[in-house]
Amino acid sequence: MSSKDWIEKDYYAALGVEKSASSDEIKKSYRKLARESHPDHNPGDPKAEERFKTVSEAYAVLGDEKKRREYDEMRSLFGSGAFRRNARGAGQPGGMPFDVSDLFGGAAGGTDTRFGGGGFTDLFSSIFSGGGGGAARARGPARGRDVEAEVALDFEDAVRGVTLPLTLRAPGVCDTCHGNGAKPGTQPVACPVCHGAGVTTRNQGSFSFSEPCRNCQGVGTIVEEKCPECHGTGGVTKTRTLNVRFPAGVADGQRIRLAGRGEPGERGGPAGDLFVQVKVRPDELFGRSGDDLTVTVPITFAEAVLGTDLRVPTLDGTVTLRVPPGTPSGRVLRARGKGVVRKDGRAGDLLVTLDVVVPAKVSDEARAALEAFAEQTPPAAREHLDARVRRFG
Repeated sequence: MSSKDWIEKDYYAALGVEKSASSDEIKKSYRKLARESHPDHNPGDPKAEERFKTVSEAYAVLGDEKKRREYDEMRSLFGSGAFRRNARGAGQPGGMPFDVSDLFGGAAGGTDTRFGGGGFTDLFSSIFSGGGGGAARARGPARGRDVEAEVALDFEDAVRGVTLPLTLRAPGVCDTCHGNGAKPGTQPVACPVCHGAGVTTRNQGSFSFSEPCRNCQGVGTIVEEKCPECHGTGGVTKTRTLNVRFPAGVADGQRIRLAGRGEPGERGGPAGDLFVQVKVRPDELFGRSGDDLTVTVPITFAEAVLGTDLRVPTLDGTVTLRVPPGTPSGRVLRARGKGVVRKDGRAGDLLVTLDVVVPAKVSDEARAALEAFAEQTPPAAREHLDARVRRFG
């Protein structure tokens, strides 16, 4: 992306969001648009491919808080006319030259806290030279895009940890040219426009702008004889299988990052990252709350009244819990250390919720026993409710 792109392109419009949109809103919109326009979903559709490149370029800026802040400042300043030339001279009424730093720091070389204390000149250096500050330098081969994938795990695999093969169909390094884009037996040569620097400099009024060379896209080299397999890009779409390790206790919705396993960079540039989003299938017995496992166990009315020893399943076997006499429905018993094992080796607990089951039908003998039981037990404490009922007659 050149400085002209930052000034002329509306990345918010490309992603269909307002300028005030949150980071989550920007990410959500990008994912939706990227899925809809991805080349794999639209084979042979050049317009879809162009849309995919546009939204990816927009997200590369707006998805990075620092770049987004600099982009907003840049468009705000240019939109206000701060750098437009007038008929009498370059920079301000009357044709008097001025130092850009005067706008935000007093004298040349001054600082402005809005730009991290480095002054407006440093901001321009950062934007036009790829974020390095100081003199413009070659951008080098572009980094590959990040890749996102989704994997569904069984509940127990997520709790215990598991290694699974993940098959992806995505761009990978070309095996013919090994990523440099050149025909076997040849090598890329220095760009004749920037002479290998990767950047070009142009003057505009009182300012000198440096930006990535458009002839070589900032790489510094060009391919004269392109690889017949990848046509000079250094990458081809291929199917590859990776073994991904999901750590014990991985949670639903968690993202696993595999550095350097995303799309390869163009012509030997560094690869992007692979982000694997985890979806955990629900278990028919256990639930999860943080590092604790949860389970609901039904008990009879008699067990709740008299108490009992209850055998409860865990992920590793069983545990016996004591249900004290007079236990109400909904009480939670805790089996310590029977939950999810943490990274430090300690484990959460198993939380057992007791559910007193009331039978819908009972035998005549059971009914007689219950009636006798009712006669021998005190009534429920409802005095505060009865008092309110009496007020209404």
